[in-house]
Amino acid sequence: MSWMKWLPWRFVVRHVARRQGFLDPIALLARLHSFAQPSEVGEPIELLRAGVVFHARGLINSRVIQHNLDWVWPYWIERQFDPYDVSFIPRAFSITHINLTHRNWTAVGYPDCQELPIVDPRGLLTPLLDGWSLDGWLMAEDGRVLLPSRATECTQRQDMDAGVRITTETQTDGLALTSSAWVEVDSGTPVCRLRLQARSDAAAWLVLALRPANPEGISFINQASLSTARDAWTIDGTRRVEFDTAAARHHVSDYRNGDVYIHLGDRDDQTEGRCDVGMVTAAALFPVRAGEPAAITASIRLAAPEPLAAGAWQTAQHDRCQLACPEPHYQFLYDAAITSLILHSPDDVYPGPYTYKRFWFRDAAFIVHALLCAGLTDRAERALARFPMRQTTLGYFRSQEGEWDANGEVLWILQRFFALTGQPLPPEWHGSILRGARWIVRKRLSDDLDAPHAGLLPAGFSAEHLGPNDYYYWDDFWGIAGLRAAAAMLVDMDPPHSRDFAQAADDFAAAVERSLAGCEARLGRPAMPASPYRRLDAGAIGSLAFGYPVQLGVPDDRRLLDSVEFLLDRCFVKGAFYQDMIHSGLNAYLTLHVAQILLRAGDPRHLDLMDAVAALASPTGQWPEAIHPLTGGGCMGDGHHVWAAAEWVLMIRNCFVREEGERLILCAGIPARWLDQAMSIRFGPAPTAFGALSLSITPAAGNLPRVDWQGDWHRSVPPIEIRLPGFAPASVAAGTGSTVLVRSDGA
Repeated sequence: MSWMKWLPWRFVVRHVARRQGFLDPIALLARLHSFAQPSEVGEPIELLRAGVVFHARGLINSRVIQHNLDWVWPYWIERQFDPYDVSFIPRAFSITHINLTHRNWTAVGYPDCQELPIVDPRGLLTPLLDGWSLDGWLMAEDGRVLLPSRATECTQRQDMDAGVRITTETQTDGLALTSSAWVEVDSGTPVCRLRLQARSDAAAWLVLALRPANPEGISFINQASLSTARDAWTIDGTRRVEFDTAAARHHVSDYRNGDVYIHLGDRDDQTEGRCDVGMVTAAALFPVRAGEPAAITASIRLAAPEPLAAGAWQTAQHDRCQLACPEPHYQFLYDAAITSLILHSPDDVYPGPYTYKRFWFRDAAFIVHALLCAGLTDRAERALARFPMRQTTLGYFRSQEGEWDANGEVLWILQRFFALTGQPLPPEWHGSILRGARWIVRKRLSDDLDAPHAGLLPAGFSAEHLGPNDYYYWDDFWGIAGLRAAAAMLVDMDPPHSRDFAQAADDFAAAVERSLAGCEARLGRPAMPASPYRRLDAGAIGSLAFGYPVQLGVPDDRRLLDSVEFLLDRCFVKGAFYQDMIHSGLNAYLTLHVAQILLRAGDPRHLDLMDAVAALASPTGQWPEAIHPLTGGGCMGDGHHVWAAAEWVLMIRNCFVREEGERLILCAGIPARWLDQAMSIRFGPAPTAFGALSLSITPAAGNLPRVDWQGDWHRSVPPIEIRLPGFAPASVAAGTGSTVLVRSDGA
């Protein structure tokens, strides 16, 4: 609507704002923009939209929670609003009240099911995205009450023997309550189940509670009714929660009358409740005899576009890369990470089940890479097949506007797919690759600019944790990698364009080299800042992409290693990378990026970082995107962050096997402590660019360990180097066999 620019809307906005005593919003926005480099886009509209929704709930939270602290709230609220708790946050000038201390939850689900119910650290189940929740309580007749969200002690675990089951156990003075949540298939339909098991030393009531809240805050319920048979709720006329036992007592309340928890002792029974403000609470009560166990199961049917097959968990994991190691916690985290990858790849890949249940090319590149390296090839291929539908006619792979790393990431992960599978490039990918690579070439700024950003990609929002709009080297390294990937993929199908893109990559790399040389002169050290205009700060983590994952430089590149030293010295807290911009927390996946650089350089400190990340995992084996340095709970992003899970899989994989140029490096990251026992260590089959490899290490107390491997190679056997820490490197000529005794280096 071009006529809009002729209207004096800026004058009108300013005039109205000043008359009402507000700051001039036009001048304020101009000030805000001045802190970033000039860019053709601001913050992506998708993130702005998500932020508005996020804080809209936070505004509702501020109007509801603090005035009703006698309600039973989710765990994060009970902790964050408690002035005696380390998680406490004062609220005086906070317009919105949001979860900043315990953004922890774990997804349960079923392979290829889009619905991903989540369970919080005290067993609160939110079966539907952004919806209401179910909780379990135990109330003794003598007045004692067990409320898991208020319990100081709790144990929680993830069981993966037959899918994903989250079990939460709480107890206090003669009362014990266990809740288990999982998803299973019933006649082709996914069903989320919550089983509550209780024991009491006195007569008691097991309570299934319907809650208008979830791990983000308020989630409205306007109406709830109990069925005639007293074995189901109908919620807002659309959703049904079924009980396997009829409720003996039932209570309902609304906002004006307070939480149903207050009315559990009432003798009057209600079967239906309505609330104009959307704060219906309900409780179904089941008797518990003294000293005898009692249990009930609640079931919620989930949506599925087509029937799901039984036994899908076994099918999904059939060909996956297996780890067998003597460290139970590492083993558990690897298996849990694989499970996360399967759950979050129903077609697109998602970096989380709740806050981040949407698509980003950036996260997708790492998640798909982990799927590939874990042998989950079909799931990776299915996700990649959906990439072209997001490519514009000009070649831009767009998930969010202004993120210039996307094209490089897409081309890179495509090339990795064809390399790891050994498949030839299908003709249908040719046009998409051409357009994607040409977009990078066209998007680059002129090499003739008299500025430090000459020849780089434009200023953009990029990886949002790096700071405001700028000329990020992160984007440039991905752009170079993308062009080289395009050249490699087209070398047989389209040699002329392959040569053009290879040359374009060299030209792009030369521009970045000139810019980095200017940074070294300006900063007095070779470490790479986030952009040519930034001092060294936490944003420099993005420049590590040069070494991991795209390997544009040699492992001991001085700029790369100096960047790592800066980050280790200035940006680590409690052994993990602390991102003080936006995330304001400890980051598992970014810590592992640093660990990957150290591993590649042969620096044993990579293991210290792996151990730190392992210690940060939740009891269910997950990491939130950012972790509060004091509470240990999530403080930003999704509480179950799949990018972090992907990085754990990739870290373990590279400890056993990684490509370095035209050779394979084996065993470089194996902890020495794993060799101080008799258990055989195994990994595989692990896809590589040369073929799939299965590897075993046999420790031998007092003797030399033995490394055995077997490869299913795409072509010829590649050169292989064994670099088991504490032993001399051993080079194996191509085709000389699969077993080697590793010679001690005397260390």
